[in-house]
Amino acid sequence: MFEYSIVQLARHYAHKLDRPLRHFLVSIYKPFLYTPCIIHKQLERWMKKMKRIPVIIQFHEENGVFALKEVEKQHFRMKIHHQFRYIPSCSAEVTPQALEQILQRHDVKKVYLNRKVSALLNNAVPSANAKNVAVNGTALSGKGVTIAIVDTGIYPHPDLEGRIAGFVDFVNGRTEPYDDNGHGTHCAGDAAGNGSVSSGLYRGPAYEANVVGVKVLNKVGAGRLDTIIRGIEWCIQYNETSKDEKIDIISLSLGGESQPFPEENDDPLVQAAEKAWDKGIVVCAAAGNAGPEYRTISSPGISDKIITVGALDDRDTAETREDDEIADFSSRGPTYYGVSKPDIVVPGVNIVSLRAPKSFLDKYQKQNRIGQYYMSMSGTSMATPICAGIVALMLQYKPDATPDEIKRALKEGAGLWKDRDPNIYGAGYVDAQRAIGLLAK
Repeated sequence: MFEYSIVQLARHYAHKLDRPLRHFLVSIYKPFLYTPCIIHKQLERWMKKMKRIPVIIQFHEENGVFALKEVEKQHFRMKIHHQFRYIPSCSAEVTPQALEQILQRHDVKKVYLNRKVSALLNNAVPSANAKNVAVNGTALSGKGVTIAIVDTGIYPHPDLEGRIAGFVDFVNGRTEPYDDNGHGTHCAGDAAGNGSVSSGLYRGPAYEANVVGVKVLNKVGAGRLDTIIRGIEWCIQYNETSKDEKIDIISLSLGGESQPFPEENDDPLVQAAEKAWDKGIVVCAAAGNAGPEYRTISSPGISDKIITVGALDDRDTAETREDDEIADFSSRGPTYYGVSKPDIVVPGVNIVSLRAPKSFLDKYQKQNRIGQYYMSMSGTSMATPICAGIVALMLQYKPDATPDEIKRALKEGAGLWKDRDPNIYGAGYVDAQRAIGLLAK
């Protein structure tokens, strides 16, 4: 009665379609199981014209999107949303019929499903040897360094007063700092909270660093690839227009399932993160919370360039490391491309940090509240901004250090577990004081 033409499309252009998009195209036929065969042909014809698919289209040339606008005019259900500045791609909604026409173009390199991405201090800071760090008698606090928290937003917490240097909202378009989920606020405190309302008890390593909130995830902590990429690109552009107050570090406590692309850099999220790295911004990304299985590192943490952070459990004992262990949930390597990951492991269990009142997490995780201003959370999401805070100390000490120098010093300065499986423990247990000492050489 019909010829599964959308399935044939997926097969014929498999080399230009990522796996999630191929699966999505095949899944379009699920409603046919519950409809009479006599209307299948009409239903298929209707779905080819009307079904909208969120995609990211990558071109061989930077100006490929201009030719795509001609295709958009021919399909009223197709819409181009955003053209990325630093990678030759755009986000769009297309119908299967429009997609077929797009795939026939020689200037189209790859089409990706615009899939969903989600959000993945007490003893943690001293456990990382990042408390009261000093070099030659000078205390390091992250002063003069700026960390971008690409996440769910930032609530103007008292522990961040006067240090939220910028805010942009790619979800709701608001201009004043806020966080309707709570995850991003916690991460900001993990990196740079000063503990002002806890007498310094819950203080991040970079307690005098500035933070920039880049909201790319919604109220429930979810977003899509294109929004995350826009957030990273905004950080790069921010540095081009604000040369005196640049973003030095991007903290990405988020990730999506790694896909088996032919090459690592076929992943658009990896491309964006590495572009920021190449522009001189240190990028720290969460390994993911899919452990203890191997080959579970999230994207963009699969990148061989950026710093991928796993989580350890310090058992709430800062005075000893003998009882510490890797967190069971912390994702393991190697990546699909054979790269050992994570790069470093940092405390990430029962981390006490900033609370965003009336946010999604605050309402649904009331048991995690610690008094009026703080809450406890666990995950590589917490380990990542703590690592970013340590990087801020390193950059305060050596402002001209390159991302590669920072990564090398972090890994070589790791303390325990250097002789263990690198796909579980990375280079070992982070040691801020030692890493800064190596940076000085």
